[in-house]
Amino acid sequence: MIKINCNALGISPALFTATMLTIPCNSTAQHTLSGGFWANYQYLPDDEANKNSWGEIGSEALILYLDGAADEADGRWLYSAEVRAGRGSFTDPDNNSSGDQWGVHKAWVGWQLSPQHQIKVGKSQVPFGWKSINFWPGDMLLGGYGDQMDVGAKLEGDFTGWRYDAALYLADDWGTTSTDTMDDNGHWGSSDTYRKVQTWVGNIEYSLTAQHTIGASVQAGKLQDLTGNPERPVDGSHKAAVLYYQGTMGNWYLNASLVSTQRDLPTEYAQIQTPPLPDEIENQRYGLELGYTRGNWNWYLDTTAAKPDTQGSDADTVTALAPGFKYDYGPGWVYVEYLTQDGFIDRNGMIGEGDFEALYVTLDFYL
Repeated sequence: MIKINCNALGISPALFTATMLTIPCNSTAQHTLSGGFWANYQYLPDDEANKNSWGEIGSEALILYLDGAADEADGRWLYSAEVRAGRGSFTDPDNNSSGDQWGVHKAWVGWQLSPQHQIKVGKSQVPFGWKSINFWPGDMLLGGYGDQMDVGAKLEGDFTGWRYDAALYLADDWGTTSTDTMDDNGHWGSSDTYRKVQTWVGNIEYSLTAQHTIGASVQAGKLQDLTGNPERPVDGSHKAAVLYYQGTMGNWYLNASLVSTQRDLPTEYAQIQTPPLPDEIENQRYGLELGYTRGNWNWYLDTTAAKPDTQGSDADTVTALAPGFKYDYGPGWVYVEYLTQDGFIDRNGMIGEGDFEALYVTLDFYL
């Protein structure tokens, strides 16, 4: 990690170059440039080619972080950005704004309204429920409502035990057709079907004690048709709500959530499918995370379930289970995780059935 203090260097507002990056300096501001890398070993017991190879090492990614903030006496601005490159970037070249194996995971500029309240503009995390601690299994059957990064504006703050977020996101990624939310991809259409737009999000949390928090989040927005109409009509909609709990008890922690989702797909897109898609897609999602920490070790169990409420759906309730642990070895983490599931969430938010198992071992480091 490189910390740049322009005042200490005796540089007036100018450009300071570090590791081939040019960073504007302010005489009293702190700028941090850092980077990281991760790669993943994957073993698929139901894939003969993978088994014959004794698994596969890949999904490599190089990550760059840029963070900064003004000193309290001289400004209220702050910023944060993360850029990833490589096949392990969790980006989708067919549906992202770069058209390649790299993407901007987040990039926002903020303004500190007061010590407890700030506003962020750019690509930031959607404030909806909690985010799972595991690395490779991801959000599993919470897909579409997990670790999302959308583009818009967000107000956040806290006061006397309460925390709130209020946001408006114009789209889920940069550009006019991208549907790339990075870590939680593949659940909101595609660049030639539809995308999520004009989404309002609200979140409120209350700390019952220092160890126990309850919360609720809601979101509602539109779906834009990308099937070929040059006007790209916005005639679909979506909405969702979640109730959740987060708690710690000594070395133990527990997170739980109940999510209700509804999606009305753009008319033309739904009708040209064979067979035509339902007018309204509804389902319930459930998430539970139990963990135990001790020293540099963190053991956890993530489990999710999804129950279809869509008329005509022939899927049963499906489940996913991901036990694992991670170890902090100094500059990064080693993760060992196992995933088994009997269903999935598709790009339309519909539940499908299908078995999948995988063993993941991930190594990362950060400078």
